[in-house]
Amino acid sequence: MTGNHRNSSFTRRRALAVTGGTVAAGGLAVTGYQSAFADTTDTTDTTQATATACMTLMSSVTEGPYYLDGALVRKDITEGKSGVPLTLRLTVVDATDGCTPVKGAAVEIWHCDAWGYYSGYTTANPGGSAPAESEDGSTANDATYLRGYQIANANGVVKFETIFPGWYTPRTCHIHVKVHTGGEKEDGTYEGGKVNYTGQLFFDDTVAEEIFALAPYSRHAGSYTTLDNDMVYDGGGASSGLLTLKAVHKADPSKGYKGSLSLAVDPDAENTGAGSGGGGTGGTPPSGAPTGTPPSGAPSENASPSASASS
Repeated sequence: MTGNHRNSSFTRRRALAVTGGTVAAGGLAVTGYQSAFADTTDTTDTTQATATACMTLMSSVTEGPYYLDGALVRKDITEGKSGVPLTLRLTVVDATDGCTPVKGAAVEIWHCDAWGYYSGYTTANPGGSAPAESEDGSTANDATYLRGYQIANANGVVKFETIFPGWYTPRTCHIHVKVHTGGEKEDGTYEGGKVNYTGQLFFDDTVAEEIFALAPYSRHAGSYTTLDNDMVYDGGGASSGLLTLKAVHKADPSKGYKGSLSLAVDPDAENTGAGSGGGGTGGTPPSGAPTGTPPSGAPSENASPSASASS
């Protein structure tokens, strides 16, 4: 893949402001930080889900090579993995019905750790120069860290506690996401139903530049792909998965970020993201990498992470 850049030469994207206000992208409005991060029991969630200008359908892409079945239903997916804290709040709305909330939708996310490693694929080389995944010092389960489901409330809202993802060659920083409907929680995971949307969430380059200069991210040296040169992100802003980000402490990015986005889907459609179509492959896993359900011995959904995400 071409167009990769060193960390010191990030593209300063000006199409979207990384602020707490309302963000417009391609004529599609996404509600601001205050309503997006209001408590789920507050009536402002209803306002967020129903008053948001109805978006076109989200751009679906491949699930990539690092997907595993059987992720746990849980809010905190860190399992003690080190990194800059990220609170992710997503609102699932029906783009075919005036952007009404999709109650009960199961939102599944998965992403790499600060050095570019995915659970289940910890021997896959992230590119550049990075310590071995085993050197991170956490007690995270190698089959389940940084993967999880949440079930949308009556306002279509889910919330995850995780860390800012790192990067791997040849991809920009991203989080994978699937929206499921029609299934149910069973044995700590989500079973049945169908996948309505498969996509990826993206981060403004200026924010990524700040994060990757911090420990532990800074121990991964090499070429980083910016948004403009990524093989999956198509430049469509929010409808293509670009998150609205808000720093917890403007003067100290190590304190973390809050990210929000409305996912406008068609609950009657099906898009598993399997195969090589739709936005590239997302990178290639090593030969002999595991597939399917994570092995037995994974932590229970109620298990407390060994440590909270930190800088």
